[in-house]
Amino acid sequence: MLATSLTAAVFGVDAHLVRVEADTANGFPKFTMLGLPDCAIKESEGRIRAALRNCGYDFKWDRRITVNMAPANLRKAGSSYDLATAVGLLAADGSVPQAALTGVLLVGELALDGTVRPVSGLLPMMLMARRHAIPAAVVPEANAGEAAIVSGLRVYPVRTLPEAVAIACAETRPEPARPGDRVRAPSGVPDLAEVRGQPLARRALEIAAAGGHNLLLSGPPGAGKTLLARRLPGILPPLSEAEALETTAIHSAWGLRLDALIRERPFRAPHHSSSDAALVGGGAIPRPGEVSLAHNGVLFLDELPEFPRRSLEALRQPLEERFVTVARVRATLRLPARFQLVAAMNPCPCGARGDRIRPCSCTPAAVHRYQGRISGPLLDRIDLHVRVLPLTYAEIAGSPGEATAAVAGRVAAARQRQVLRGQPDTTNADLEPASLARVTSIDQEGRALLQRAVDRLGLTGRAHDRLLRVGRTIADLEGSQAVRAAHLAEALQFRGTPD
Repeated sequence: MLATSLTAAVFGVDAHLVRVEADTANGFPKFTMLGLPDCAIKESEGRIRAALRNCGYDFKWDRRITVNMAPANLRKAGSSYDLATAVGLLAADGSVPQAALTGVLLVGELALDGTVRPVSGLLPMMLMARRHAIPAAVVPEANAGEAAIVSGLRVYPVRTLPEAVAIACAETRPEPARPGDRVRAPSGVPDLAEVRGQPLARRALEIAAAGGHNLLLSGPPGAGKTLLARRLPGILPPLSEAEALETTAIHSAWGLRLDALIRERPFRAPHHSSSDAALVGGGAIPRPGEVSLAHNGVLFLDELPEFPRRSLEALRQPLEERFVTVARVRATLRLPARFQLVAAMNPCPCGARGDRIRPCSCTPAAVHRYQGRISGPLLDRIDLHVRVLPLTYAEIAGSPGEATAAVAGRVAAARQRQVLRGQPDTTNADLEPASLARVTSIDQEGRALLQRAVDRLGLTGRAHDRLLRVGRTIADLEGSQAVRAAHLAEALQFRGTPD
């Protein structure tokens, strides 16, 4: 007999429908698994054999058994196919009505005693089930909270294989898991008031948050670069419902087990030894990298020159296009990567260049080599360059700076002006040239300033447009409809080199 059950395969950050076709026939006893399965799936035969036996099912293995996972050209990985395969084999044996399997998605790993264990990537699978109008899903009990995030889908959490079989046979249909209203406990975003002094860097942080601009902080060790960067998520607007679902799905596909939507802006800070695949995504079976995990949030690269040159150059496409293209022989995958880059670096190898007290021990050649690790095209994609100087005692012992709530209020007002201008899903940093020209009205003095900047500083076309975008953001913070020369002059002071 032939039976088909439904499950899902996560590829990148999206899930695809997989039909598990189980066929039993007379012949020499053999178990064959088809459909590009990995080792974990091939080993499922042993888990399924033991689970069926220990749960009391009298399944006959003395036949030719073939399991095909369609589509056959999509590579499958992981143990989430165990439950669908086991129930499909029981349907092929006549123990489960085949018609009952057409409207239910089965996901879960089987233990040898028939316990259904949790798996990763549940949220993309449930979103896929809703797209395909599959009315119900059977998932591990430990994944119930994550699966129930998706509305419009009946989710049945199970602990054992017999419970899943009973639901598939419609012998018992317990109350489905309700869409959770649970909110993840806040991680405690640090307050900007803890940053003493640094008025220029604080101003750059506010502009970056208001317009979605990339930021480079350069200064000696201990000046407060990391302190500033970690406070950026707190002044960004909260995630919208669509952004929260999108962000949570990416983290679920990556392997993080969740029970509620992620409501806070992601902040990712990978170590400088990270490979290019870890940073932008990839692998034999492509998985999202740090740029995708920072989607709708902040990617912080500390000690920027210490990152491998190849890894940094891999950032150029996602910084410009807001997605990553991962090309493989069998498929080409697009991973979302709309993030704000905040980078920090020392001005020289010893870190003392420009310090008022400590002398720099680096030769000009050493400084040039150190700063040359960051290519010009990458620097050109960073809108705001800020020199962070060491604090004086008066600044350290002075009163706290402005709190996060006050700055976040101004940022929210600037973002609202962008929405009212016809940019509901686009920040100033992502404006296309045509849209930028439409929303940027420059006075005569401002145009003269732009001409001098392009002629004397040799700004590229990209740098010119980025200067206009920053000027547009500064005008939004001020509540001005027009971009004046003062706004462009302030934007121009943030253009420069790390030194």
